[in-house]
Amino acid sequence: MPSAGEAVRNVLMTPEPAAKVMAARHATREWRKGRLDAEFTVSMPVVPARPARPELLRPGQMPRRGKGTSVTKRIALIHALAHIEFVAIDLAYDMVGRFGADFPREFADDWLRVGAEEAMHFVLLDRRLREMGSFYGDLPAHDGLWDTAKETAYDASARLAIVPMVLEARGLDITLDTVERFRAQGDLLTAKVLNRIYHDEIQHVFFGTKWFEFCCERQKTDPHRHWKNLVKKHFRGGLKPPFNDSARHAAGLTQEYYLGIE
Repeated sequence: MPSAGEAVRNVLMTPEPAAKVMAARHATREWRKGRLDAEFTVSMPVVPARPARPELLRPGQMPRRGKGTSVTKRIALIHALAHIEFVAIDLAYDMVGRFGADFPREFADDWLRVGAEEAMHFVLLDRRLREMGSFYGDLPAHDGLWDTAKETAYDASARLAIVPMVLEARGLDITLDTVERFRAQGDLLTAKVLNRIYHDEIQHVFFGTKWFEFCCERQKTDPHRHWKNLVKKHFRGGLKPPFNDSARHAAGLTQEYYLGIE
């Protein structure tokens, strides 16, 4: 029986978007059907395989997108979101392959589900780009998300604190405003896609909080204090209000975590 570690490494080492999506769905489906051994001894790559396009720039080199008030600007914003979801596929499967051996089986259940949902989000956004005359890879992108993954590769609690509990939680803060902006421009299809992603991401942040608190309980560490220390160490952007308190609370990310740290 193939191992779960091999399956998730295959996702990470598949560069082309369509093939990566297929590999992601296959890995999650095989795990759910009990066709993968719960073994996580295969080493994960430092950097996943990447397609030839998009061109990857440093964050400071990226052109300004504006607020999506024209078709061109809306395409640029959707492309940026598609790239986030593309990298999020690798982040979810790397979470399983890198840290799965240190957790109960339910950890892999949760993050393989997340990976399959990130793949679905990517497909929805890429489809919108194509409907608007573009495609994923048509514009440059940056790899700052994976820089965070490299920095937190040594510690599951650090990865959980930063990726779902900071980066994805930030999506909860800003996505509904983005949805309304697309609606105001008459782009109801993109608004519908982003609203679907928003509701899925609440669950993703919940998984992050859930397993972070599992780590803290195991280490006999106060989760709020430990999270703040990890954020100060690994997240240089600073947390900026406004916060979507209701969505964060639904995800288990209560104000005790983030108030006073911005």
